[in-house]
Amino acid sequence: MTGPEIVADVLVLGGGPAGAWAALSAAREGARVVLADKGYCGTSGPTASGGNNLWNIPPGPARERSVQARFEDGGRLSEPAWMYRVLEETHRRVDELAGAGYPFPSGDDGRDVRTSLQGPEYMRRMRRRVHRAGVTILDHSPALELLTAGDGSVSGAAGLQRQNEYAPWSVRAGAVVVATGGCAFLSGSFGTNVDTGDGLLMAAEVGATFSGMEFSTAYALAPTWSGHTKGLMMQFATYYDADGQPLGDGGFSAREVAMAHLATGRPVYARLDRARPDIRAAMRASQPNYFLPLDKAGIDPFTQKYPVRAVLEGTVRGTGGIRVTGTDCASDVPGLFVAGDAATRELITGGRSGGGSHNGAWAISSGTWAGAGAARFARVRSAPDRVRGAGTAGLRGPSARRQASRAIVGLVQEHTLPLRRSYRRTATSLQDSVTALDEAWAGAADLLGGSERELLQARSAAAMLAVARWATHSALARTETRGMHVRTDLPDTDPAQTRRLLSGGLGAVWVRPEHGTARADAGTVAS
Repeated sequence: MTGPEIVADVLVLGGGPAGAWAALSAAREGARVVLADKGYCGTSGPTASGGNNLWNIPPGPARERSVQARFEDGGRLSEPAWMYRVLEETHRRVDELAGAGYPFPSGDDGRDVRTSLQGPEYMRRMRRRVHRAGVTILDHSPALELLTAGDGSVSGAAGLQRQNEYAPWSVRAGAVVVATGGCAFLSGSFGTNVDTGDGLLMAAEVGATFSGMEFSTAYALAPTWSGHTKGLMMQFATYYDADGQPLGDGGFSAREVAMAHLATGRPVYARLDRARPDIRAAMRASQPNYFLPLDKAGIDPFTQKYPVRAVLEGTVRGTGGIRVTGTDCASDVPGLFVAGDAATRELITGGRSGGGSHNGAWAISSGTWAGAGAARFARVRSAPDRVRGAGTAGLRGPSARRQASRAIVGLVQEHTLPLRRSYRRTATSLQDSVTALDEAWAGAADLLGGSERELLQARSAAAMLAVARWATHSALARTETRGMHVRTDLPDTDPAQTRRLLSGGLGAVWVRPEHGTARADAGTVAS
């Protein structure tokens, strides 16, 4: 079987909110756009599987306070100018969604409450808008590698179509937007099975740089038998130990106490007993997927305790990703633009997780800017006739080695998922992980390969391994505690390290400080 060979102005990789906004934005600039998704655009990814809060604050004192609070909470690594810019863009695009008919709920004053989106409805509408804008959508078409021209500029991508007998596809384009999501290391977090860091690996293979990879330790609490990690409901939780004694003061403030309890191997239970009876129906309506597994188990979470576990969400809810070098979300590689979880969020969240709120706003804003930027880039540089594949690890290896892929994934999970590895770090544990992961990478080229399904598995295993290496090397290099990066051997925050860490490399990983970052008086960034 053979798949499509397409020539376009802009290729968008990823069909989540960032990818959808990027495709829509590029089409509005007059570009011929192709969107290729690993799953089915509009249904795959964490946003489509649950609710999505939004950092959407109208101009005024509340916005000012929010920016300042986030700047401090993120370890002063963000840039206020970018934060204001994201807030303004998000506000405009949410107004646009409302004008297009998105059914926002009404508050007590009769006005729309525009601080959250129902994931399934949101993404269903975004797919329809993208389709109506004339974008060609390639569903179930995971990308395997970026394509480059003779000058090294990114000029398309190639992959396989899972529902077309794994037929190859390729798109030559003037510019590419990577919006493939982050990496949750196949932890079982809700909707993140497609988030294995593929876009980050592809970007590294063309020379892209990363930022904030040490801030990849975002965990969420979920019912023990469920992967639903949407944390909005947990603000109403009281946590209990095995003897039924409360842990902490309840709500978000008690979350760290519960996490520390779990880190010692002790069980933790939750009950949503802080929710008033009059808002419980609204809670169920806003996050029905959270309650479904509890209902199936015969548990009323408002009156009965249920066990919870910590689930790593990595860079999906964390901060690190491909470095952003321009206001149009360009990377440091010509022709490559980045958006959403694939891009670093340090510009707006610093070293702290953005949760759904900031992350949802970043997906909308960065997608809009990246799509428009890619379209403008493609106007002066059409798709070249001659391109070559840039893929390496897991792509051109030996015949099918399914067991090798499973072994690599198992090793990566051993050094990322446990709380003892990522929630609290020490130089000893980090060095142990660096050694093991680097040794695995040295043999990956000889071990990982295959065809069709095995090729996709090999590529995802290689991507997970690469992301784990950038994260652990960066964590070892940050010799302090800041934001979500906690070093139990270095518990203090060092003012001299108030700067972002850049990382990159495949054969040999490198980490170095980015100069001139995290200034409290960050200059104005033009919209």
